[in-house]
Amino acid sequence: MTLLRRARLGAGLVDVRLENGRISDIRPAGGAADAADARSDVIDLDGRWLLPGLWDHHAHLTQLALTLRRVDLSGVASAAEAARVMGASLAANPPERGLPLVGAAFRDGLWPDVPTVELLDAATGDTPTVLVSGDLHTTWLNSAALVTYGFAGHPTGVLVEDDAFAVTSALQNVPESTLDGWLQDAAILAAGRGVVGVVELEMAANVDTWRRRYADGFDGLRIQVGIYTPYLEAALAAGLRTGDALDDEGLLTVGPFKILTDGSLNTRTAYCVDPYPGTAERGMLTVTTDELLPLLRAAVGGGIAPAVHAIGDEAVRLVLDAFTMLDGSPLPAGTRMEHAQLVRTEDFSRFAALGVAASVQPEHAMDDRDVADRYWAGRTDRSFALRSLLDAGAELLLGSDAPVAPLDPWTTLSAAVTRARDGREPWHPEQAITVDEGIAASAHSVVAVGEVADLIAVDRDPHVPGNLAGMPVALTLLAGRATHSTL
Repeated sequence: MTLLRRARLGAGLVDVRLENGRISDIRPAGGAADAADARSDVIDLDGRWLLPGLWDHHAHLTQLALTLRRVDLSGVASAAEAARVMGASLAANPPERGLPLVGAAFRDGLWPDVPTVELLDAATGDTPTVLVSGDLHTTWLNSAALVTYGFAGHPTGVLVEDDAFAVTSALQNVPESTLDGWLQDAAILAAGRGVVGVVELEMAANVDTWRRRYADGFDGLRIQVGIYTPYLEAALAAGLRTGDALDDEGLLTVGPFKILTDGSLNTRTAYCVDPYPGTAERGMLTVTTDELLPLLRAAVGGGIAPAVHAIGDEAVRLVLDAFTMLDGSPLPAGTRMEHAQLVRTEDFSRFAALGVAASVQPEHAMDDRDVADRYWAGRTDRSFALRSLLDAGAELLLGSDAPVAPLDPWTTLSAAVTRARDGREPWHPEQAITVDEGIAASAHSVVAVGEVADLIAVDRDPHVPGNLAGMPVALTLLAGRATHSTL
């Protein structure tokens, strides 16, 4: 048993007892001790705020682990600068023999120049070099890398969507034991930010891979594993259903069936009603309704909740339409749309009517506000529209899409509540949500007797919006077990 003393809950201080991974008692702080208290391990929170543990509802953990070890291009402002940074990195720290030079997190939506294979060749020569965009939907390769990854002769070296995904998958040539160690490190960092669970949407054989990792001792987070199309048939044949436990402790569970139907804003492949300025292009519909429907029917019929990626407003409409075409089959609990960054006004109410949650990433609005102002001009009042979704009755699920944004729920909450960053004026502040709404959209439990003891204690009042970004987390408990503590 564990006793959390002097925890700040609501307006007062309480003592909270934890037994067998759950909250067994909450009483005013300093009340009369009982026999159970004498048998308890005591943690004095000294007035810190007690909250439910937080979830990241959309992350790519392998990509996060890899990105942290690649050349950082997040601050570059042009293709020319990106090439220079890669050339300098090659000179200072060349990759091991036989391995490519890899950069990560560039955002070219506002660059004044165009990425070309010639520009990258001039900076990196014969060393295979790959740059992965911040949104993971674009890769930029030099000539040597184009040969290495099967795209020899490509005219620009810039690959998008499925071609880009093929390259990023091929880059995951890290020994299993090494990658597992990096993921343990990522779990420690996440716990330090108050994270108790992640919906893992890596494009991989997640069920088998994460079963092995838990069997080998991974236990720092709850993980819901996403299933992609190549693995759906096997999951259905095995009788897996969303929510099923995959380990003895119930930390690893079956998550949703993930499918992408369009691209992204920064890559200008999000599928929209209106064309992108100066072009006739509306983006890319990567999975048509005719292709989507049989996959949805198979997943829903087998009890696996769909999680469908749709960013542009036309993609959002088509996915919502597809959900209405499932012949009356009830959608499984946990059915969701990923991103929903641009939504037609008439479609907000359809989320609640269909029982489709909106899995959204508020920090993307801070990263993409200028890109949205350029490419979605006149429509940004309905982009990253958290308030409109909530007011229309939709369930919100907050996440990061890490490594696209940091796996840090306080960064996520700050963006959702303040709609501002870096000292700039709030962007469409009418779409902000409250702290309590944000926490509810980030947690799977509440602080109450009988609830699972996934809990965090923080040093600052979370209801002050200015306190959210960079919130110091003093304690993270997973089923009552400390995964992080500074106490």
